[in-house]
Amino acid sequence: MAEAPDEQLMLAYRDGDAGAFETLYARHRARLFRFVLRSIKSRASAEELYQEVWMRVIEARATYKPAARFTTWLYAIAHNRMVDHWRRAGLNAVSLDGIDVPADDPGPQRHMEGREALARFAAALEALPAAQREAFLLREEAGLTVAEIATATGSNEEAAKSRLRYALAKLKAAVVDG
Repeated sequence: MAEAPDEQLMLAYRDGDAGAFETLYARHRARLFRFVLRSIKSRASAEELYQEVWMRVIEARATYKPAARFTTWLYAIAHNRMVDHWRRAGLNAVSLDGIDVPADDPGPQRHMEGREALARFAAALEALPAAQREAFLLREEAGLTVAEIATATGSNEEAAKSRLRYALAKLKAAVVDG
């Protein structure tokens, strides 16, 4: 069952197979947590929202129908939980301070340049409008397609594509142009 598609696992979980949920959780926990953490400024709030997303999955198991990919459904739940959070607390992104460049860089100059580029990237990611940041993170963290990003965020494909394009352009400009 470990190699089964996510949708099949969710259906098995719906039908009472707790092991199927464990497999889904193991597959998606790291990416989902990074997505939530990078979307929410407070680590404590991100951890709480992350748990809420999984609770929603558990609560919705009886009504789950694979109308879209499981990941699209999962990240739509995450999106909705974050929207609720942002409405209550205001819109912020998490700081990516403390992320290191790999130690195997060939020299101190390249190491410093890499850290500077990473810092520019982190600042640019944090400065993106929420919709653009979310589109970028759904693509990079969740591996969603433009159509799946649109479904997860309740927008249309053109809006999702535009948000992603603007996010990528701003992030590239921040890193390359510095």
